[in-house]
Amino acid sequence: MTDQELVEKLKAGLGPMIVEIANPAQRRIFLTVEAKNLVAAFSVIRKDIGLTFLSTVSGVDLGDSFEILYHLGHDHGNMNVRTRITKAYPHVASICSVIPGAILYEREIQDMFGIVVDGIPDPRPLLLSDDWPAGNHPLRKDWKFERPQEIIPGGKK
Repeated sequence: MTDQELVEKLKAGLGPMIVEIANPAQRRIFLTVEAKNLVAAFSVIRKDIGLTFLSTVSGVDLGDSFEILYHLGHDHGNMNVRTRITKAYPHVASICSVIPGAILYEREIQDMFGIVVDGIPDPRPLLLSDDWPAGNHPLRKDWKFERPQEIIPGGKK
């Protein structure tokens, strides 16, 4: 399937759910959908178009909002599905009902950015320790690292 054929299939299957679609380079397709349409879009992408390999999910702190990128691989290239959510209401629906393997990436997004993934089957922290302070999300631009005081055995107190 050529890039153009894939773009046309996406347009036909997703229709008004598409905010933007671009094919800036060979074998690279970028699709933007609103967060409210994310699960429905992935249902079409998986069932009707046949893209099932989710290679990773990444997030970007844009200051007043977050962009979440779902990176899909297929036989002929890569496709990125983007959505944007506000920091005032940092919620996105889990796509695990469509692509079960997304769970680890969604848990990582919760840990690192503080984005609430609604409907995630297992919301436990993935990367951060159990005693990690609540509200501290290391990949947010406003996060400040406070180095713990070093304790040297036998040293001055």
